[in-house]
Amino acid sequence: MTRRHEKFHGRVEGSGRRCAVPGCGDAGEFRAPVTPGDFDGPGEVRWLCLDHVRQHNSAYNYFAGMSPQEIAEEQSPIPRRESHGGKRFNFTDVGDPGPRWADFDDPFDAIAARFRNGASMREEAVRARFSASEQEALHVLGLGNDADLHGVRKAYAALVRKYHPDRNGGDRRHEARLRAVIDAFQRLKKSPAFA
Repeated sequence: MTRRHEKFHGRVEGSGRRCAVPGCGDAGEFRAPVTPGDFDGPGEVRWLCLDHVRQHNSAYNYFAGMSPQEIAEEQSPIPRRESHGGKRFNFTDVGDPGPRWADFDDPFDAIAARFRNGASMREEAVRARFSASEQEALHVLGLGNDADLHGVRKAYAALVRKYHPDRNGGDRRHEARLRAVIDAFQRLKKSPAFA
């Protein structure tokens, strides 16, 4: 004999309450918010039967009272500091930030970058701090993707001292390398990763 399990999330069986809708004699086993909750709790609730809690939930509109611009901001995948009434529809400012879309021509490449070469999402996020040209500049300075601005300045100063003609008795053989170091530093010091 197969046993069928009926499970409704949020059901509180045996509460002894009746549905709060006038004229309904069914058991009130589901909580429905009357007032919006806050950080400290769910707010005021009333108890409803399954049919009435379904009606209540189908009438719920997350975007009620918002302007079209506020709705667009709530649906945007771009994180922001403040949101309408403390609500948050997106999750991009929590946890792994993912790759920067601007670094990819094809959105599918950006998505694939999170999982390339079996690397963890955290490693991809560190790599994604810098664009491809910024990563190339880091390589010129002999730095990795975990570099900070202080490390960039320190590497730049050491390489300028190493390749500058004044430090090499006027020898200009390293001018191309010096130019590459200067260009790399100019590119990196403007990087959004250091903002």
